Formats: sequence, C-alpha cells, structure tokens
Amino acid sequence: VQSSYVHTYFTQLKQQQTVTVSKNTELLLEEIKQKAGQYEVAPKDAMIDSVWKTVPGYNGLQVDIEASFDNMKKAGVFNEKRLIYKEVPPKKHLSQLEAAPIYRAHPDKPVASFLINVAWGNEYIPPMLMVLKKHNVKATFFLEGKWAKNNPELVKMISEAGHEIGNHSYSHPDMQTLSAEQTRQQINETNKIIKALTGESASLFAPPSGAFRDETVTIANEFGMKTIMWSVDTIDWQRPPSSVLIERVMSKVHKGAFILMHPTKPSSESLEELIVQIKKRNLHIKTVSDALLEERIMH
Repeated sequence: VQSSYVHTYFTQLKQQQTVTVSKNTELLLEEIKQKAGQYEVAPKDAMIDSVWKTVPGYNGLQVDIEASFDNMKKAGVFNEKRLIYKEVPPKKHLSQLEAAPIYRAHPDKPVASFLINVAWGNEYIPPMLMVLKKHNVKATFFLEGKWAKNNPELVKMISEAGHEIGNHSYSHPDMQTLSAEQTRQQINETNKIIKALTGESASLFAPPSGAFRDETVTIANEFGMKTIMWSVDTIDWQRPPSSVLIERVMSKVHKGAFILMHPTKPSSESLEELIVQIKKRNLHIKTVSDALLEERIMH
C-alpha cells in the first residue's frame, strides 16, 4: 500500500512539474513576442540625398520568435543576449535609383573603405599590399588604363591578392571637359585592359581628381558602373608627414567612410597605423562593393 502511495505521489508531482514547465515556456514565448518590437530596427531605403547624392539601402532587424524561443527555453527565462535576429531588406534598392555619384556607404553601417587611385607610385604598391595582407584587409584599387597596360605584373599582383579593381579612366583627363564620345573611350578602353589582365569586369568608376559632370555619371551607368567619390581625403599627394595624414583621417573617419589615397610614401607609411586605429573604432574595413551591400555587419 505504502509503495502504491509513494508511486502515486511522485506521479502527481511529476505531472505538476510538467504543467509548471509547460506554463513557464508558454509565458516565455509570450514574453519574447511582447518584447520583440523593442529590439527591432527598421530597414533604410536607398535614396538620393540633396547633399550626399546616392545613399545605399541598409537592412533592418527583426526578432526571429521561434529561433529565439528555442535559444532560451532550456534556461526558461528571457535573455536579450539570446535573441536571434533575421535581416529585413529595404523596399528600395541601390539598383532602382537614378545614376548619381556615391560618396560613402550607408551612414549607419560600421564600415570604412580604402580607395587607392593608381596612375603612378609603383614602388609603394608592393609594401602597401604587404600591410593589407598582414591585417587581412581588402581595398579597392582604381587603376588608370594606361598605367595598367604598362604595369601588367602589378595589376596581377593586386588582383591575385583579392583586392577589388575599379576603373580610373585611361589617361587621367579632366572628365568634366570631355565629350560624351571621349568619356566612353576613356571608360571602355580601361575596362578592356582590366578584363584582359584580371579576367574580371570592373563595376566601379572613379573620375580622376573627382572631376565629372552629370553626363559622366550617366555614361558610366550605361557601362553598368557606379561612379565612386570619397568622404575622407588623405591629401597624400601633398606629401604630408605620416603623423599629419593619420590625424587628418582619424579626425574625419565615420561609419560608411570612403578614404581616398594613392600609392605615395605618406600613405604607404601610414597604412598600418590607419588600419589599427580604424579597427579600434569598431569599423570593419571592406571593399567599396562590400561596403555598399545592404547586409548588416553583426559584431
């Protein structure tokens, strides 16, 4: 009789515990649903800004209720650190905008990009590549076509190291003064050289000295290319001391920064310290194309 009583007692206790656990999990699920909205971030549509011109879109964040519940149910209590998110794309994308220059990535995206415009400075390219490799950083090199044609080994060295290659015209003219036909020739000739040397098609165009007019951007767009400008300038062609260059960049760097440099002595000497300091700001150094993607960067 006693044995039967003990068995019944433990059966009832187990049932009560099951009911309690079940009720707790229901409450947890309800709590996640109720609190989810506090942690969600709305996506940002791509747009044309009156000052910054093209602003790429940026994904939002939504709490994945089921996945978050699965991640918390063992502990049985709500924990914001165990929330699981899914990304929500914007309604309007970069590809849907009219052609306009791009000066930076989305201002909420924790990225920075090195734009290295190359028409000279051969001796500084190998050491800059070594520093980029050491820190596992990829940059975007904009190559002048004539330079690329005369320096195929350096072009291949840049490409084989996994860096992005863009078009920097054929002979470094003032694009603002060129006819439509001359503009097409400058872009097309360089595209052919880049394709021949790397096997890749360039999708980005950086006008020399940042000189362009609206038609330049429209013509680049006809070639399927985005026109890229910058938001932070090293002004390295003035040959400042590296300490001045580093201070100049770090005082202006921001989320989404496009940092303009050339293969020069000051940029070569400053590159490693810039990488270290930019990473300390919790900015991820990406190629221009990667920086322009809508995907979020999760720390």
